[in-house]
Amino acid sequence: MKKLTYILLVLAGFNFYSCDDEFLNPLPESAIVVDAFFSSDADVLAGIIGIYDAIQGVNVNTQSNTTRVNRGVQFEFMVTEMRSDNTRTATLEGSRADFHRYRVDANNVQSEDYYQSMYEIIFRANNILNYIDVADASNQSAYTAEAKFLRAYAYFNLVRLYGPVPLVTAVVGPTEDELLFTRVDEGTIYNQIASDLQEAINNLDNRFKSRASKAAAEGLLAKVYLSQPTPDYAGARQLCESIVNSGDFDLESNFRDVFYDELNDEILFAIQYEFGNVQESQGFSAEFTATVRQGRQDGLNIVNDNLVADFIEFGGNRTEVSYVTFPSYTEVTKYLPEGSDVSVFPPTYGGSPGDAGNDLIILRYADVLLMHAESILAGGGQTSESAAIDSYMKVKERAGFDPIADRPASLTKDALLVERRVELAFENQRFFDLMRFGVADAVLGAHAADNGYLDYDTRKLLLPIPSREINLSKGLLTQNPGY
Repeated sequence: MKKLTYILLVLAGFNFYSCDDEFLNPLPESAIVVDAFFSSDADVLAGIIGIYDAIQGVNVNTQSNTTRVNRGVQFEFMVTEMRSDNTRTATLEGSRADFHRYRVDANNVQSEDYYQSMYEIIFRANNILNYIDVADASNQSAYTAEAKFLRAYAYFNLVRLYGPVPLVTAVVGPTEDELLFTRVDEGTIYNQIASDLQEAINNLDNRFKSRASKAAAEGLLAKVYLSQPTPDYAGARQLCESIVNSGDFDLESNFRDVFYDELNDEILFAIQYEFGNVQESQGFSAEFTATVRQGRQDGLNIVNDNLVADFIEFGGNRTEVSYVTFPSYTEVTKYLPEGSDVSVFPPTYGGSPGDAGNDLIILRYADVLLMHAESILAGGGQTSESAAIDSYMKVKERAGFDPIADRPASLTKDALLVERRVELAFENQRFFDLMRFGVADAVLGAHAADNGYLDYDTRKLLLPIPSREINLSKGLLTQNPGY
């Protein structure tokens, strides 16, 4: 049995305490010495569930302070969707409004929290891996695979948003500053992500949708292959076809059911929340309301007119599920809190919209089908290969388009990108899609110019490394250009 000496995290369910009440992140001053340890298989499993708790994050209704609270993925729409051409804030006040105007600086508290939240996931995963030999022998490979899947998920988010970041794959002590604060090149990080996900593929099955699974690892690795500096299109195609051929997943016939009949046949991986329970609920759904404000802010993730235009032309029956237009704002409706009714004006949002239970979908089958088409396109401008068009059309047909009249003779990169936009709108995919398709600067530069966002330049495609991290590194951690 290994004794826990240095840990850089607090694990839910165990009585670990730090020397202060700061949000714990990979910083030497946050290291703690404890006299506790994992002693059973049940302890290790509880620790794995604690990693998901870190992803889930803390609802603002539990702790409203915006600094170092670990919101997990609850701020993800700000660092992704609101930095694309999809959405904006209702007002120009506060740090949240900086995302859509490309004015985020190194002191932005939401970006800092997201960065630290991803490292919270990583450090919890590393801690589990350090104590995996405590688990029953029959469970060790699966537990290892699950922890590595979650570590890969966090690093994939970090490398796409912040570029080179510190790569930490083991529990570290309070004097290991160089490991904690040395930025590692993107290729090395992608190699680690791919290795972790391959182990997950080899050792997991498809029992879970709200926990790691083989298919979730395959789908995430396919996206990694498409996103890495040198894409592996053949590898991505093979992984997508493995998911399709498994027969374990299918498109929901009703698009609305994807979001309100949770953990349905289309879901590969989702983060679960529980309605009405402040400890297990999420607050981001309420923040998407502005006409009749239900959250703490004036309205976030408000839909841009150019996205509405794409929905009108290409959305089909997805349109009425995705957003609603009121006299003041066009609001996201994919994550309406329980009890909402937006068919009337003024709309209602149930009894406890700030304690919403809507799951956050990380990966679903429609995304896999469109990635399959993308992998066949292989970075080109178009393809006439029927397999790519078939996958593309399955998603289009569910949206109400005609399988014959609307089937293209050749699938273009532009058409696929638009299809991903309207299918996956508000699911935090658009920014990453623009980056992966190599058009982010062109699209977002034009979008910024049209809207008078004068702070945009190519360097803003990466978020700044949080100043607090740089200051605590005493010069070891460097900043991204332009900040």
